[in-house]
Parts: sequence; C-alpha cells; structure tokens
Amino acid sequence: MRQTRLSRAAPPLVGLATLAALLAVWELADALGWLNPLVAPPPSTIAASFTMLVGEEGLVPRFLQTFGEALAAAGLAVAVGVPIGWFLHSKRWAASAYETWIASLASAPIVLLYPLFLVIFGRNAATIVAMSFCTGLPPVVLKTKEGLDGTRKVLVNVGRSFGLTRAQLFWKIMLPAAVPTIGNGVRLGLIFSLISVVGVEFLINFGGMGELINDLAQRWEIPAMFGAIFFVVLTSVSFFFVTEQVERWLNPR
Repeated sequence: MRQTRLSRAAPPLVGLATLAALLAVWELADALGWLNPLVAPPPSTIAASFTMLVGEEGLVPRFLQTFGEALAAAGLAVAVGVPIGWFLHSKRWAASAYETWIASLASAPIVLLYPLFLVIFGRNAATIVAMSFCTGLPPVVLKTKEGLDGTRKVLVNVGRSFGLTRAQLFWKIMLPAAVPTIGNGVRLGLIFSLISVVGVEFLINFGGMGELINDLAQRWEIPAMFGAIFFVVLTSVSFFFVTEQVERWLNPR
C-alpha cells in the first residue's frame, strides 16, 4: 500500500520539482542580467504583483467570470457533442457525410468571425460563450465517436446474448468502455474553450482575465500581466483536475 502511494505521488512531486528548478533558473538568469526584466520579469516580482492584482485589479471576480464562461461553453459542447458523436457512430452514412466537416471546423480560425457574433449577440458574455462553444465542440464530437467505435465487439455481443436492448447496450457497455476516450475529448474541449474565452475577452476587451491581460499590457505592467497569465494557467489546471476526478468516478478501476 505504501509503495502504491509513493508511486502515485512520485509524478506530481517530480513535476513540481522540475517547475521549481525552472523558476530558480529564470530568477538566476534575471539576476545575472541574461534576461531583460522588462520582457521577462523575475518570478519573485511576478509573485509580488499578486497582491496588487487582487486588491486593485479585481482579480477574483475576473477569474470567476472567465472560469464560468469557459465552464458554460465546455458544458454546452459536452451536452451537444456527445449526442452528435453517438449519432455519427450509430449512422455510418452520417459519419461519412459529416465527420470531415467537423474535423475541418476544428482547424478553422473561428475567432476571425467575432464581428458576426458581435452583431448577433452583442458585446457581452453571450458572444464569448457562443464562440468558445463552437471552438470546443469538434474535439468532443470526434472523440466520442472514436471511443464508441473502439468498443470491442465481443463486449457488445456478450450484451446481446443476455438480451440487452440498444439503450442498455449503450449505457451498460459502450459508454463505460468509451469513457477514457470521451474524457480526452472533454479535456480538449475544455482547453480549447478556455483559450477561446481568454482570446475573445482580449479581442473585444470585455470582462474576465482576457480584458485584464490586455489592460495590463497596454499599461506596461509586465509583472502583473504575467501574474494574470499564471491564473489563466491555474484555471486550466483546475479543469484538468475536475475532469480527471469525474472520469475516475465514471470509470473506476
């Protein structure tokens, strides 16, 4: 048991140690003059800016706004993308007709359509969520189809031999078998949605962490700007942790 706990704790500890070493090298490089502090301020200065971000820049409500918008967009992508992925799996003609369309959408620069979304939804959170939903949808659809397609035929045949209905086959056999792949799609959808949320906030200068980063960059508050970017990364880490826990709950081993 102890060895199992150590094996589980080793990767995070090694990752944290690596991160600490990189930050120390960054700090040392700034101290020795190898880096320009106006472009890459030392980590200690970035950390010192957190107090100003919280007290003067409204970091907490901005962080929560970005988190909520990304969560809403990703939630919509999952709610819509999983049924579409199942439809493409169950109807081969639909997969042949539309799968390449969805794959093309995944590589399309949707952010360039922000003037159209502004006309439709206005300069508000609805535009950000709608654009980020479109960005996060394709990986959820494609990974759902991939996971369902990858279900072993022997499992389905065993279910049929016990007289399971199509709905029972899906919920009891196919979905549990596809959970790891669908989980990867959900994580990709979350990350794509978060990138889109911050990017659109930056672009239209409306609320959240994106607007804060834009404002700090315009004022040349570089350490605080790096601090705000750190909290965007923290949002991404939070999403990864939550989705990993949900996947373990759906597919215990």
